[in-house]
Amino acid sequence: MTTPLRRTTRRPIALAVFFLLVAAVWAATGETPAAAAKPWPAEFDGCTSIMVGRLATSDGSVLTCHTCDGNYRQWVNIVPGRTWPAGAKTEIVSGKMNTETPDDLRGLVKGGEIAQAAATYRFLNTAYPCLNEHGLAIGETTIGGRRELYNPEGLFLIEEVERIVLERCKTAREAVKLAGALVKEHGYGDYGECITIADGKEVWQLEMFGAGPLEKGAVWAAARIPDDHVGISANIPRIGELDLKNPDRFTASDNVFQVAQDMGWWDPAGGKPFKFWEAYSGRKPFSVREHFVFNALAPALKLDLNAAELPFSVKPEKKVSVRDVLALYRNAYAGTDMDMTKNLLIPKRMPMRRPDAAAASAASPPAAPEMVKSPIASPWMPRDMMMLINTLKPGTIPMTRTIPANFCAYATVLQVRGWLPPAVGAICWFAFDNPAMSARIPIFAGTTELPPSFAVCAQHRFRLDSAAWAFRRANRLATLKWGQTQLELDAVIMEFEDKAFADLPWIEKKVQEILAAKAPDKEPFTVERFLTKYTNDMARAAVQRYLELGDKYWMLFARGL
Repeated sequence: MTTPLRRTTRRPIALAVFFLLVAAVWAATGETPAAAAKPWPAEFDGCTSIMVGRLATSDGSVLTCHTCDGNYRQWVNIVPGRTWPAGAKTEIVSGKMNTETPDDLRGLVKGGEIAQAAATYRFLNTAYPCLNEHGLAIGETTIGGRRELYNPEGLFLIEEVERIVLERCKTAREAVKLAGALVKEHGYGDYGECITIADGKEVWQLEMFGAGPLEKGAVWAAARIPDDHVGISANIPRIGELDLKNPDRFTASDNVFQVAQDMGWWDPAGGKPFKFWEAYSGRKPFSVREHFVFNALAPALKLDLNAAELPFSVKPEKKVSVRDVLALYRNAYAGTDMDMTKNLLIPKRMPMRRPDAAAASAASPPAAPEMVKSPIASPWMPRDMMMLINTLKPGTIPMTRTIPANFCAYATVLQVRGWLPPAVGAICWFAFDNPAMSARIPIFAGTTELPPSFAVCAQHRFRLDSAAWAFRRANRLATLKWGQTQLELDAVIMEFEDKAFADLPWIEKKVQEILAAKAPDKEPFTVERFLTKYTNDMARAAVQRYLELGDKYWMLFARGL
C-alpha cells in the first residue's frame, strides 16, 4: 500500500538517459539485467486479501477482503452515482491517501484527466475504494516487484484505478478489462499492486507493475480463483504460469512475455516455463500469512513453509463461511509456534516469605511456582517493547507478521451474494483499526450515506468526532492489560457479529417486501432508505459501545490496576 508522490512534469529524456546508464553499468560489471535486478524491500508488508469462490463458501457467496495496514486515511464516505454531460472529464489525482476529511485538499496533486463516462455508479469510498451499488467488490495488497519496473511518469495510482473501475463496471471481468485498458492508455505510476476483484459469480486476482522507465504503461496478469478454491494475496506476487488460451481462467497485458524477455528475466529458449511471479518479482511467492491461511483451511495438504512455492489456490476441506473468514482476520496465531506471547510467563502466585524463612528454604527449596501468561502480554505490544525483551533474553518473542495488526487503518470483508438484489446481496463487513479488536459493521451496497463521524480520519490528531478514534482509543488502552480486557473485547465483537448475522434473514425478507410493494399515492419506503437506516443504526451503536469501553479502560488504568 503506497502513495508515491506524483510528478506533474514528464521527463522521458531523463529517464531514457538513466536507463542507458544502468545498461552501461551492467555491461561494465559483467552483470546481466537478471542478476542486477532487485525486488522492493520487505517494508511492503501491509495488507492481506483472502478470496473465496462461490462453491467453496457455505452459502454460495463470493468473498474478497482487504486490510489497509499503514498510516493511510480512515475517513470513509459513499460517493453517489450520477449522469454527466457530453465531453465531461474526471481528474486523476494522488495524495488522497493522507487527507483528514473528504473536503481536505492538502497534498492533493492533479496528475491529469480522462474522459468521463456518461453515467457513474455509487460506491463505498474507502482509501482503496471497495464496493459499488451493483455488487462489484475489490480488495488490495501492495506486492512490490522489481525496482526497474517502477515508472512515476504513468498517470494512475492503484486507488484511482479502483475508483474508475467501481464507477463504470458491474462484473469482475469488466473490471479486469477496464483496469488493463486504463493503464495501457494513460500509464501506471505506482509500485507493484494486487487487486482482488469479485462479483456474485467469481473472484479474480489481478497483479500489476509498471513496465519500466521507457514505457509509461504497465505489465499485468490476472487469474481467476477456481470456484471451489480459496486464494490469498499478502504483499507478494503469486500468479504463476499463464495459460492465455484459457480466457476463462487467465488474461494478461499484451507485453507480459516481451518485457520479461527484454529485461533478461525470462529466456523463452531456455526451456523453463514462464512464471509471472518469478519474472516480475524475484521473491519467493509466499510467506507466513499465505501458508497460515492455506494450512488452516486445507491442513491435509501439509504445506511446507520452507517449500519453494505454494499452490496459487487451494480447495478447503470444508465449506468456508463468512464468519470463518472474519475469524481468520482476528487470528494472531494463538496456540501455535508463531504465537508471540507463548513465552511471556510469570508466576501465578508469588510465595509469601517470613523473616525466618531463609534457613528453612535452604534446607528444603520451595517448589517451582505455576507459571501463567502475563496480563500485559499481547500480540499488540509495541515493537520497541518486543525488541527490548528479546535483547534481554534473545528469542523470547518470535517476531511474526500476523494478519491483524495494530497499524491497520481499516479492514473489509466483502461478501457478494449473487442470488439476491445487489443492494442487499453485497455487504462490506467493515472495521476501523485492528480487525482483531474492533466490531464489524455491515455496510450494504444499497447504503447511500454513513454517520458524519465516519468522514473524519484518526491519523492526524486526536478527535472524538472521529468514529475511527472511538475504536482506536479503546483498542490501544485494552492492550495495556490484554489479559484483563481480551475476553470483554471478544464478547463485544461477538455481540455485534451475532446480531448482524441473525438479522440478515429479516433484512432480506424486508427488502423483498419493499420491492414488491406498490404505493403510487405516497413516497415509497425504498430499499436504499431501509438499508441506510440499518447500517447507520449498527454503526452508531458500535461507535457508542467503543466510546464506553474507552472510558472504562481509562478508569481501569488511572487506578493503576
